[in-house]
Amino acid sequence: MTDKTTSASTAPQQHDGATHDRVTVLLPLPVGEGYDYRVPADLALEEGDFVTVPLGRRSVIGVVWGLGGSSDIAETRLKDVIARLDAPPMSAVLRRFVAWVAAYTLTAPGQVLRMAMSVPAALEPPAPAIAYRLAEGFDVEALRPTPARRRVVALLQDMPPLSAGDIAREAGVSSGVVKGLAEAGALLPVQVPAHLPPPRPDPELVHPSLSDDQRAAGAALSARIDAGYSATLLDGVTGSGKTEVYFEAVATALKAGRQVLVLLPEIALTPHWLERFEARFGCRPVEWHSELTPAQRRDSWRAIAEGKAALVVGARSALFLPFPDLGLIVVDEEHEPAFKQEEGVTYNARDMAVVRAHLGEIPIVLASATPSLETVANVEAGRYARLSLPDRFAGAALPMIQAIDMRIDKPQAGRWLSPPLIEAMRATLEAGEQIVLFLNRRGYAPLTLCGTCGHRLGCPNCTAWLVEHRLAGRLQCHQCGYTAKLPSACPSCESTDGFKAVGPGVERIAEEVLHTFPDARFALIASDTLAGPAAVGELLRSVREREVDILIGTQLVAKGHHFPMLTLVGVIDADLGLMGGDLRAAERTYQILHQVAGRAGRAEHPGRVLLQTYDPDHKVLKALVEGDRDRFLAAEAEDRRRAGMPPYGRLAGLIVSGADQRLVETIALRLGRAAPREDGVRVLGPAPAPFAILRGRHRQRLLLKAAKSVNVQAVMRHWLAQVEIPASIRVIVDIDPYSFL
Repeated sequence: MTDKTTSASTAPQQHDGATHDRVTVLLPLPVGEGYDYRVPADLALEEGDFVTVPLGRRSVIGVVWGLGGSSDIAETRLKDVIARLDAPPMSAVLRRFVAWVAAYTLTAPGQVLRMAMSVPAALEPPAPAIAYRLAEGFDVEALRPTPARRRVVALLQDMPPLSAGDIAREAGVSSGVVKGLAEAGALLPVQVPAHLPPPRPDPELVHPSLSDDQRAAGAALSARIDAGYSATLLDGVTGSGKTEVYFEAVATALKAGRQVLVLLPEIALTPHWLERFEARFGCRPVEWHSELTPAQRRDSWRAIAEGKAALVVGARSALFLPFPDLGLIVVDEEHEPAFKQEEGVTYNARDMAVVRAHLGEIPIVLASATPSLETVANVEAGRYARLSLPDRFAGAALPMIQAIDMRIDKPQAGRWLSPPLIEAMRATLEAGEQIVLFLNRRGYAPLTLCGTCGHRLGCPNCTAWLVEHRLAGRLQCHQCGYTAKLPSACPSCESTDGFKAVGPGVERIAEEVLHTFPDARFALIASDTLAGPAAVGELLRSVREREVDILIGTQLVAKGHHFPMLTLVGVIDADLGLMGGDLRAAERTYQILHQVAGRAGRAEHPGRVLLQTYDPDHKVLKALVEGDRDRFLAAEAEDRRRAGMPPYGRLAGLIVSGADQRLVETIALRLGRAAPREDGVRVLGPAPAPFAILRGRHRQRLLLKAAKSVNVQAVMRHWLAQVEIPASIRVIVDIDPYSFL
């Protein structure tokens, strides 16, 4: 074994057809770029094989990244590959993708590889499971048949072999009853597969009724299947049926025997999407997200690698799954910032999905009602095609959007609902229709301070205020997760006169709704009030079945849900996302407000949207009220173009962090002094990050701004090589940053 330190070893090597006695193995570790090992005479290896190899005193699993190794490494320095794992090899496309992502994000290749082999248990074939069937000719009467035993016998007379747990559950007996019958010979053990392959979707099950626009767009997407690489923006207003359109391309890919990946930005979107998929194709797809159990992840990963999973719907990490025959990628709600991973390997799943499609020579569809400026720029440059759906399905009208000037229509003191919004809510409830109130702020109040001295309750680990969550009876930091009870006395002045909640969160809006409309049934939807997709699905079911009159929520309420009787949307604070110096603040605010507005009037009942604002003349709010998305995008693009900002320029961030504040500042200053000085490149900082302390680590930021033509990765690589970084300091490189906190 020896470390391969040349950058050329990062890219997977090509097989030349010869037999090799050494291989380069990439390990899922954030060090090195591959290690050479000797191949035992009785072991034949190919690129992509999963192997166990020695590393120091332990053995680790890696991937054969190249055959032949380095000829200048002495044979005596090499260690033997221990074994080849009985798993489908990693495809050449996925290996090239891992290498590409590593090079683009300036991340160790092994760190990216870790995402592509995130389920080590799936690399070993699952052991057969044990089930039980009735023994033929066995005299059950000789067993002193109790009622419990009789139930087991009756169950298995008309059933295939079942596991002991399934028998106990279905027959309503204890495990001891099943064990006793097996020991007596009444039940015979049978080996069965550890798990059944996932059901295969039927692309011919339903032929939906589509509008002319939908049919044309669906046909255009379907024609791209098996026709090489293409990237298409599916641009349709909310309620235009974008999902049904790209389902047409999904059906074509499935009929061609290809696998399909659909990326969603939030797992909370999954329940509604799954219902639509099952109605169209007759079964649920394979899911991939953080809520799966380890066993589910193992079974799904293996089914995908063996080509048995025809369609996968998942969060951004699903992009690194081992598809052997991927034929189509769909990125739904492509504009969503949730596609950007901020920790570990920092990457944008939307952009990397385009790379994955290009490397695999397959089509990709980017769907959105409010496409990102990056995607629009790619359309205008001719790199992406565009298919438009300008109308809502079945003739439903777009909602009427109005701004409420809070300087004129002021709420009562200590309240947050303006008189016009309250009157609209009352009329909607009297008509038997439903309401959404949107505020993108979790908890009861974003700030809690002492009523005597004004001391603000902050997180001990972060430069952040503690948010009160009154329903849970706790204060919480939304950056690190730290929780505490509200203290009985002020930590600063020791006053016991109490604390004041400053500003509203969704819980406080719910409190006001209960006071104003005591007979209305309301529900909260936020990431901390719902535990996983199942809970979200149950809440959405209750809304669709008219068990809820008023739905109060954060951004989760804005995404893709269809409620036929929802006719009023009230935005509590339309100005919220416009505060601060975020590059994409205006774009993001427009997108989320447009999305939440799109929940209203999606069926035969017309919709109305009321935006509470203190700045009704802001370009975002004027664009929403006037329904002129394209003019807003053009103005936003021009602002970015003049400033040389993405997508018309390049950005790359450096985040320096560590426990020792002085050392962090010292390293950040050294990086600042070593910053590149060349045409088309400018470095800002170092400066304390807005969250100067996060999870107990002090943080400094530097930002590189460059012209579009600059090779940012090369500049960053040379820059970082100038400064030695101590082991206690972490430097994170963020190419194309989305967050500046």
